Amino acid sequence: MNSPSPFRRLSNSLLRIIETRRSSDKLLLRVLFFIMLFSGIWALISFNASVSTTTPVSGGELREGFIGTPRFVNPTLAITRVDQDVTALIYSGVMRIAPDGNLIPDIAESVTVSEDGLTYNIVIRKDVTFHDGTPLTARDVVFTYELIQNPDLKSPLKGNWADVSIEQVNEYEVNVVLKEAYTPFSENFLVGILPAHLWSNIPLEQLPFSQLNTEPIGSGPFALKKATRDESGLITSYSLEANIKNRFAPHIKAMELVFFADSNQLLDAFSKGHIDASAYVPNENINSVIEGGAYRVISKPLPRVFGVFLNQNKSVALRDPSVREALDTAIDRDALIEKSLHGYGVPITGPISNTLNTLESSEGSPTTTTTAKNAPAILDENGWTKNNLGLLEKQIDGQAETLSFTLRTSNAALLTEVSEQIVENWKTAGVDVAIEQFEQTDLLQSVIRPRDFEALLFGIDMSRREDLYPFWHSSQKDDPGLNIAQYTNLSVDTLLEKARTERDETERQRLLTEASTLISAEHPAIFLFRPKMNYVIKSDIVMNDLPAIARSSDRFSTIDTWYTSSDTLWNIFKKKN
Repeated sequence: MNSPSPFRRLSNSLLRIIETRRSSDKLLLRVLFFIMLFSGIWALISFNASVSTTTPVSGGELREGFIGTPRFVNPTLAITRVDQDVTALIYSGVMRIAPDGNLIPDIAESVTVSEDGLTYNIVIRKDVTFHDGTPLTARDVVFTYELIQNPDLKSPLKGNWADVSIEQVNEYEVNVVLKEAYTPFSENFLVGILPAHLWSNIPLEQLPFSQLNTEPIGSGPFALKKATRDESGLITSYSLEANIKNRFAPHIKAMELVFFADSNQLLDAFSKGHIDASAYVPNENINSVIEGGAYRVISKPLPRVFGVFLNQNKSVALRDPSVREALDTAIDRDALIEKSLHGYGVPITGPISNTLNTLESSEGSPTTTTTAKNAPAILDENGWTKNNLGLLEKQIDGQAETLSFTLRTSNAALLTEVSEQIVENWKTAGVDVAIEQFEQTDLLQSVIRPRDFEALLFGIDMSRREDLYPFWHSSQKDDPGLNIAQYTNLSVDTLLEKARTERDETERQRLLTEASTLISAEHPAIFLFRPKMNYVIKSDIVMNDLPAIARSSDRFSTIDTWYTSSDTLWNIFKKKN
């Protein structure tokens, strides 16, 4: 028989002593005994907490669900969400997004910018290898960047590398030289690097059909272990294993990527517990998935601005500043987001996120109210009155102009919902608006490129650095420029030109904010909202808050810090870095 522990023997001895005391003293001594006992336990717990740390333990598996099938798991060709997501796990770039949102070296030892901002010197680390064991060198970096530049490949990234020269200095050093300084250019170093020894011998015209597009080999945090296909040859799942040689090797040892045909299959997999996470759950189904607490949702605004862009060259009425102000004021953005995005969006009244023109309430919470006047009052004060047909009318340059126009947009489900709501808001204010919808390709070719619209409901993708130049500088007002509102303001031009080359981030943000304020005041567009990336994940999987992201695949930028299990170690036993 085992003998009692010293702690138990001591406790028993104390209790026997207490029981030998007078009855009048027993109660007090018992109370003191238990106070001392619990105080000791609490002291031990507090001491342990002060000298120990919760440490991630390597191991576990993350089962991720997707809607769609991978086709181009290739950094130079990935354009769909599925392809971009898988590419982010398989490949690594010269730089990566750190948890604080800044860029840090990944495969690079250093990235140095010249004083004039034109030359980026990249020194590659000598310990980086691809998943097949081949060393990653400057040759691979040059090959990847020049492949993106090749017009015959038609890479979706080609525009980001226009007027850029790539020079290999030696086996582990590359110079990237710009014709004009452009501070946000460093974001392009996030693109994954291809293994030149595998891709360089494939004829360019055959490159999109290479098996390497669906059975990729990179240098990223995870390596492809197995690809499972159905009877028709379509990939149904990938089995990945952690790349322990990666500088940012993940704690999670394996990932199972499961590809579903539609959201119904994805939701069914969640209900059965077959997957742990997904960024593809429709907004309207998120609450039902996270109900019960087994899963949680992590939301992050995307730098995509949805708004109604106004073409004042096509409408005399829209040239009236009071009309544009009234159209802006009439929109109930909160109701719009709640109904169209099920609450997963951020209301905006300007072209960048940090200039929302919000007022602080007495409780300190923001509100999107921009003016005390309502839209009908603004129009009435500025001479817009109803004519015999019940339409608002005003004499402009000696001619009667009616306040009516056509809103053109895509026939996508989200834009259909949004267009109907904003038109309802405008009609309540007395504005007559018709809606015309187009297929996405027709909208681009027949409406946007020739600027053939009075009002256009559209979403523009901005980088994480929120560069306004392509969308609001006057030099970009004609196709192929992206200033689709054909906005012109010399003061804004000057601010945007300075912001493109300003290397001090605080000053750059000040310039962008000032430009955004000027743009917002003139209402060349009615800014509506920024959508959110919503990532549903099991509650017991630990991950830090996401940094600012440009697209949903950026959620994997910190996957090396995620873990499924942990241990508590005293600090003296922790490994020193």
